[in-house]
Amino acid sequence: MSADTFVSALFIITAVVAAGILINAVYPIVWTSASTFSSSAHDTDTRMRTDFKIVNTYAKASGNNAQIFIKNLGSTSIGPAELQTADVYIVTPAKLVNPSYGTGIGPDGYWTYTLKNSANNLWDNGETLEIDVSMGTGESFTAADTYTFQFVLPNGVQRSADFTPST
Repeated sequence: MSADTFVSALFIITAVVAAGILINAVYPIVWTSASTFSSSAHDTDTRMRTDFKIVNTYAKASGNNAQIFIKNLGSTSIGPAELQTADVYIVTPAKLVNPSYGTGIGPDGYWTYTLKNSANNLWDNGETLEIDVSMGTGESFTAADTYTFQFVLPNGVQRSADFTPST
């Protein structure tokens, strides 16, 4: 009888130790998966709440400046840090131009922005963002060509519009 009790006690101890080892091995994997899922869900939620539309573009033929007006349609407010790190692209018939934010003519030019009717220095829902693009040295718009403007926020949300410069 005491041998059966001793064997049963050893089986119970072995089962408890095995369960502890299994929990220690599986729990970190489950925790990492949950953390990854939570991070992905947050990123997706941010992208879904971010929406904007290019409402107007203007460039004069034989000039090297363009103005683009974009309306924020999303529920997310976008701050200066996100706007200044956004990407602006102008696809010309000859090449892809990627001007940098700020001022100063370089090979690909530069772009700046102005928030229209903003009381808090954030690009809120319903507000308009004006982007002024200055093409690089030796670049100018021609009336015969169609250009594509593309605006990409740091979270990956992007919109593009085709335009033809006016004469």
